[in-house]
Amino acid sequence: MPSTQTPPIAGAAVDPPSLRPSIDDAAIERVEPSALRARLEALKADGYGMLLDLGGVDYLARKPRFDVVYHLLKMSAQRAGVSEVGTPARVRILCGVDGDEPHLPTAMDLWKSADWAEREIFDLFGIVFDGHDNLRRIQMPYDWEGHPLRKDYPVRGPARERAPRPAFANKNNVQAGTPPSGRTLEALQDQVKRVREGGQSS
Repeated sequence: MPSTQTPPIAGAAVDPPSLRPSIDDAAIERVEPSALRARLEALKADGYGMLLDLGGVDYLARKPRFDVVYHLLKMSAQRAGVSEVGTPARVRILCGVDGDEPHLPTAMDLWKSADWAEREIFDLFGIVFDGHDNLRRIQMPYDWEGHPLRKDYPVRGPARERAPRPAFANKNNVQAGTPPSGRTLEALQDQVKRVREGGQSS
């Protein structure tokens, strides 16, 4: 199925947001990275004073691979009745970005609420926001390797994927009800030590 988003994304990949039900009170726009900053500035000038949410998505097999999604809200600056206040204008901006180290301009100076949201996207997806005042990890430890919400991230994490698995760890090697002897931990520690010293694991 081709993309039905306007404008369509590159290639024949399906744009997932185009398959979702329409949002009656929100406009949905797809913006190229080169036009993102100008579009966000225009929306801010048009009265979209609140950045409700900012998130990232990894569509591993798609080009562009990542989407950064902005949810904006426009409240009336004039005194309004209950019915008008209950129906503010909303817009969702989707920006596709590709590459191992994708970059987008920051929106932190337009909406302060973008600060921690951009840090979270940087931390978990590896998308860099140029111009951010303090772009550093916010959930993972500072020395963490990689970005855990990428779809190609190792299930056990990069460090553990490189660690040896004990050859004797199969459950069918241990009789049911056998209490732990403590030797398994010692054997695994010896195996890890040999690997780190340049030896071969058994």
